[in-house]
Amino acid sequence: MKTLYLRIYLTVVAVLLVFALVSGWVFHGNIERARAEGREAWRERLGAWAELAQAELPGASAPQADQREALLALAARIYLPLALDSAGGERIAATDMFARREARGGEGPGPDPRAFSLPLADGRTLWVLRPGGMMRPRQPPPDAFGIALPPPGAPGWLGVPGVGLAITLAMLFGAISIGAYPVVRRLTRRLESLQQGVEAFGAGVLSRRVAEDGNDEVAAVGASFNRAATRIEALVRSHQSLLANASHELRSPLARMKMALALFEDAAPDQRERLRREIDTNIAELDALVEEVLLASRLGSAQPLAPLERVDLLGVAAEEAARFDAAAGGEAVAVSGNERLLRRALRNLLENGNRYGGGEVSVCTHMQGGQARVEVCDRGPGVAEAERERIFEPFYRLPGHAEHAGGVGLGLSLVKQIAERHGGAVRCEAREGGGSRFVLILPAA
Repeated sequence: MKTLYLRIYLTVVAVLLVFALVSGWVFHGNIERARAEGREAWRERLGAWAELAQAELPGASAPQADQREALLALAARIYLPLALDSAGGERIAATDMFARREARGGEGPGPDPRAFSLPLADGRTLWVLRPGGMMRPRQPPPDAFGIALPPPGAPGWLGVPGVGLAITLAMLFGAISIGAYPVVRRLTRRLESLQQGVEAFGAGVLSRRVAEDGNDEVAAVGASFNRAATRIEALVRSHQSLLANASHELRSPLARMKMALALFEDAAPDQRERLRREIDTNIAELDALVEEVLLASRLGSAQPLAPLERVDLLGVAAEEAARFDAAAGGEAVAVSGNERLLRRALRNLLENGNRYGGGEVSVCTHMQGGQARVEVCDRGPGVAEAERERIFEPFYRLPGHAEHAGGVGLGLSLVKQIAERHGGAVRCEAREGGGSRFVLILPAA
């Protein structure tokens, strides 16, 4: 389940459902037990009342006034509505409450489920209307047998006002607390782990990552943090490496300039011109190195390319090829990107081919599979298969080439960065007949 709030909500609903089922089961059991106990108690009381009525009521031959007076006294003693019928079923006497019940019901006492009949020995019938009928009498005093009758509808051990509600709320609180704790604790534990990872990363531990357990929002945040941390770590490492290598490369032209300046004052006039040219060369080399380092740093950032425009690769390739007297051809292809960066990538490829390609360099543009391809070919010594990936690393140069060709090893690295920032790629292949082919692949406009 991917939504965290839904998991928490369903957990609470499930706990409440279990609580309702258990409470219903317990309540139903208590009701059934109370009913059984009540029926048994009523049977015992009815037997006692029948014996009491047999002893207290006058015989059937006594005047009806005496029988009524005795019935009212008995009703006041047991605190229940009563009625007395003759052996023939005629009403002899009844309490006022019982009479009102008959008048409202209209069906007589017999069919009423709350009225019980107690046959007497002389054939008369005593009717007893149990509590919970039409009216709710007050708490009765103890009867003749020492039994205190409970008030009608009393729920047993929950009869004390507020105790039942308090117990129900306490059970509900306990059930929700116990059921929701594991989910909430697991969530907070994962958030604590995420917080510790972020703090450690902010303290400089760039290799620190957080767990990505689950498929909810917390896991998504953890995955986003890991991706951002990986990106930041790569940028920091690359910039550290770039600065370290750049500082190393800066030492050579600076040392040569220092030596040339030291010799310049004591040099002969003809030697001064040579030293001046060497100083200018070193300055140009320093300027180019600084420019490439700055460009590599900008390309390594997360800033979007701007401005983006429609670039005619064939036209750009022809203009750059003319700078190196290289042949250019192919079909017209267009891409969307930064023309200055794409022009720099083509210039670096042509410069690399002119430096190592034996003086025979060509560039060709064409479409293949919906992608624009620029191929820069040369007839140089070629690149070993094991070195074709490494030559695109910053400051990497093939063994022996730096001594006679110069360069600092950033040109092809910049080509790769420019291609990747445009959603493309670059690779080196062996050319038929000798030499190398550098293929720049970009999404067509």
